[in-house]
Amino acid sequence: MTGGPEPISDVAREVLERELADLRAERETVAATLRGGERVGDRADEADELQRGTELDRLDTRIAEVDGRLREAAVAGPPRTDRVGVGSSVTVRFADTTEATVQIGEVAEVLDPTLVTSDSPLGRALLGAGDTISYETPEGRSTAVVLSLGDEDDRS
Repeated sequence: MTGGPEPISDVAREVLERELADLRAERETVAATLRGGERVGDRADEADELQRGTELDRLDTRIAEVDGRLREAAVAGPPRTDRVGVGSSVTVRFADTTEATVQIGEVAEVLDPTLVTSDSPLGRALLGAGDTISYETPEGRSTAVVLSLGDEDDRS
């Protein structure tokens, strides 16, 4: 990561937008259960009220994180095509000669077999990569050759 605004893949954007909608709905539900300044019943009621307040704080924090990431991505614009970064599509040839086009993302919850997270061994190796990369796998050190950068539709 560059420290500046990072682009985001379309898949990751959709996942974050869906998460944000879910978080806001959950927050609304939790907020509706708070009594806000009223005297609550016994200690169990007070503890329950405190727990809901803590949950509201957690939701507010995550909402701010997701909303901030989406705004940052909007400022960053589309992924660069001159170097590998978050949001990039990269076609690589692995040591066993298989080829795959992967997308560098940051959202691990996405059930997308082409997604490689930026903090995975392959993702870290690809970020800012040259023509050949080396990374650790459970079976040991592996290498891959970067064949192209950008969407498959963009290649000629």
